[in-house]
Amino acid sequence: MTGRLRRHRRSRMKALLMETRMTDNTKKTQPALEEIGAHPAPLAYLNPEYLNSPDGRILRILAEYAEPLSRFRREKIQDTVVFFGSARFGGLDEAQHKLNSLENSSAAAKPNQPGNQSVADDLKRATVGVEMARYYEEARQLAHMLTEWSVTLPGKRHRFVVTSGGGPGIMEAANRGAREAGGKTIGLNIRLPFEQLPNPYITPDLNFEFHYFFMRKYWFAYLAKALVVFPGGFGTLDELFEILTLAQTQKLAKKILVLVYGKEYWNKVLNLGSLVDSGAISPEDQKLFSFADSSAEAFQFLKDGLTYYHLQPPAKPAEEGPEIAKTLP
Repeated sequence: MTGRLRRHRRSRMKALLMETRMTDNTKKTQPALEEIGAHPAPLAYLNPEYLNSPDGRILRILAEYAEPLSRFRREKIQDTVVFFGSARFGGLDEAQHKLNSLENSSAAAKPNQPGNQSVADDLKRATVGVEMARYYEEARQLAHMLTEWSVTLPGKRHRFVVTSGGGPGIMEAANRGAREAGGKTIGLNIRLPFEQLPNPYITPDLNFEFHYFFMRKYWFAYLAKALVVFPGGFGTLDELFEILTLAQTQKLAKKILVLVYGKEYWNKVLNLGSLVDSGAISPEDQKLFSFADSSAEAFQFLKDGLTYYHLQPPAKPAEEGPEIAKTLP
C-alpha cells in the first residue's frame, strides 16, 4: 500500500469520526422537533430577558414616557407646581422627639469626654434638625394653600397640581399639604440602590417610579408651570440649575416661575453675584428666580404669577391630556 493511499484512508477515517461526534452532540443539545412545537417562543414584549437587556433599553425609555402620559390623561392632570428640597428635613414633632430622646439617653454621659464625640455629633445634628424642621412645616403649609386655591379653578382638568420627588422630607411635606387640602398630588420617585420608598400622601394613581433620571426630569420640567425650591442638597441644586438653564436658554415655550424659599439659607450656599461679576451670567439672569421667606409670601407670588402667565387672558379650549411644554427651535 502506497503512502499516499494510507494517508487518504486516515484522513477519511478522521472525517467519519468527527461526523459521528457532531451527530451525537446535536442529539444531546438540540430539542426534538415535537418539543419545539409544544413550546412556542415568548412574545417579544412579554420576554423579560429581552426587555431587561441592553437591547431592550429603548422600549424601557419609551415606557417611562408613554405610561405616565396615559395616567396623566386618565387623571385629567393639566399642569403642575413642583416642590424640591431636602429628603432629610422631617416635621417639627418628629425632630423634637428625636432631640428629646437623645438628650435623655445622653444625660448620664458626658459628651465632651474622649470616646463620646459621637454623642455630641448626634446631639448637634438633632438640634439642627429641629431648626430645619420649619421648612418641612412651611412647605406643607404652602402646598396646602396652593391646592386650596387651585381646586377652585374652573375647568375639566386639574391645574397646578403639587408634585414632588415622592420621597421623605420636603417632598413628603408638599404631598402631605396638598392631600390635606383635598387635592390630587403627584410623586415622581426614582429607584435607587438605597431604596427610597414613596411617602404615604401621594395620590395612589399618581405614584410613579422611574429607572431613568432623565425621564423623571422630563416629567418634572415639561408639565411644571412653577418650581418651588426649599433648602436642600445636591439633588435640589441639580434640579434648580437645570430649570434655570432651560429658562435661560428658552428651551421651553412657556413661562416657568422659579421661587427659591429661604433667603438666609440660600445666601450662605450660593453666591450668584460672583457669577455676574465674573461675566459667567448676565445681570438679567438673576431675574429668572425670586426669593420668599414665608408661606404666605410664597403663595402670593405663585398665585399672582400663575394667574398672570397661565390664567389670563382666558386660556384656549383645553386639549385632551396634560399640557406638555413645547420645545422652541
